[in-house]
Amino acid sequence: METVRITWEQDGESRESAVTYSPQAAEDYKRYKEAEEGVTSVSIVPAKL
Repeated sequence: METVRITWEQDGESRESAVTYSPQAAEDYKRYKEAEEGVTSVSIVPAKL
């Protein structure tokens, strides 16, 4: 099964999710993250296991 992570910029720093998601679930979490104040450049990337 393919797993992905979410990356984003917040307060001038690059961040990455601590957990992995299925690609379908990541789409939902990406929308939640984009709605947070001060968060930009939200992306879904392949997880490095």
